[in-house]
Amino acid sequence: MNRREWIKRSGYTGLSILLVNNIGAGKSKNEEIIVDGIREATEITKSDFGPDFIWGIASAAYQTEGAWNIDGKSESNWDHFTHNTGKVERGENADDSTDFYHRFEEDIELVKSMNFQVFRFSLSWSRILPNGIGSINQKGLDFYHRVIDKCISVGLEPWITIYHWDMPQVLEAQGGWTSRQMLDWFSEYVDVVTREFGLKVKNWIVMNEQLSYTAGGYLAGVLAPGRKSIGGFLKAVHHSVLCNAIGATIVRRNVEGANIGTTFFTSYIEPVNQEKKNIEAAARVDAAVNRLFIEPSMGMGYPVETLPVLKKISKYFEAGDEQLMIFDFDFIGIQYYFRSIVEKSIIPGIRANEVKASERGVEVNEMGGEIYPEGLYHILKKFSGYKRIRNMLVTENGVCVPDQYENGRIQDNRRIGFFNDHLLAVRMAKEEGINVNGYMVWSPTDNFEWDKGYRTRFGLVYIDYQTKERIMKDSGLWFRNFLK
Repeated sequence: MNRREWIKRSGYTGLSILLVNNIGAGKSKNEEIIVDGIREATEITKSDFGPDFIWGIASAAYQTEGAWNIDGKSESNWDHFTHNTGKVERGENADDSTDFYHRFEEDIELVKSMNFQVFRFSLSWSRILPNGIGSINQKGLDFYHRVIDKCISVGLEPWITIYHWDMPQVLEAQGGWTSRQMLDWFSEYVDVVTREFGLKVKNWIVMNEQLSYTAGGYLAGVLAPGRKSIGGFLKAVHHSVLCNAIGATIVRRNVEGANIGTTFFTSYIEPVNQEKKNIEAAARVDAAVNRLFIEPSMGMGYPVETLPVLKKISKYFEAGDEQLMIFDFDFIGIQYYFRSIVEKSIIPGIRANEVKASERGVEVNEMGGEIYPEGLYHILKKFSGYKRIRNMLVTENGVCVPDQYENGRIQDNRRIGFFNDHLLAVRMAKEEGINVNGYMVWSPTDNFEWDKGYRTRFGLVYIDYQTKERIMKDSGLWFRNFLK
């Protein structure tokens, strides 16, 4: 979930400028109320959002499952990346992670105990199709059936994310997202999983944050597969856009009554001041971060007028691609963690640079990202301006802050403040008539946070990585009270 360093290293597009830290840290602006030692929500209640508002929590396969090479699972791109590149803090990997593969029942019961109604999780492509295509691993399918059945048995609605950054390494070795063959590979994968799980699962998210895995993986080289190429990045962008729509079309075909969405990484972008050069710089960064993937999916094409460097993507078009990129999603997932302040610079392509939060004296999380709850309101308002968006959900929002473990209890009032203030921003958007109808927390438990390894913690449940013991944090108890 981290995205700061690779911006600075890429030296080509300042996409990376914004893919900083996955989160904003939270010091609440509201007076705290403590009941039984747990900070209560101030100025906000569950009923403020209406009876049909969706309350959920989100996780991802590679970050939690562990069991990286058992029961027929093949090596994934992230297995390969963490084992071979040395680009993860402290040399860590997710070989075991939180061991969700063996402890999913316990984790699902914890989610239910916090009174969430939706559990969003992703599928491991390499667990289901070890060779990427072809032979299906029945043990992989069986595992996800057990996860789905457990959710249903405790009264949780399972939401599946089809692609959350991990693919079989055998496909990555053939180019991964830079290969046009990905259209066929991904189509087969989506067809297999939707036919298998479509009778039980009706809510489907095609992709998680295309910007993160294309820019982080193929431009800056700090996420899997660790490549650095502007051409490779532009190919990955285009093939990802095509597969997003193609995958959604397959879900529509295979799953009767499906509710189909996809999620986008977002950041609220502002210029450092109102000078024209900085306003224009902010517009270029906004095009790269907030517009690059959603606009082609709606038939608007890539934002080349604002960010001319994107014109180079046209060389990777084939006949019919303009229409193939388009899909009318039932909902759009907004994933928001921090605000970014930018100014004009000489960085090629983007001609913009981020003004670090640390230089501005603002509240930050453990990854250096600014906490700015109002930014979520502004992002929801911005995306509501797209006429083709019928429904929005916040599909990820969370924060990494130091956890204080004392006497068997995790006191994380800063995290509670973060959620309280961001929910106030969502409520403000709803009160203005913005069509946002759900909120999902990242994440149920602490987990492997990509290139940051296990150092940064986002969970509502603390993980002791030595013993795998789960301890609910005060923030988990807060949600239990808030959602009851």
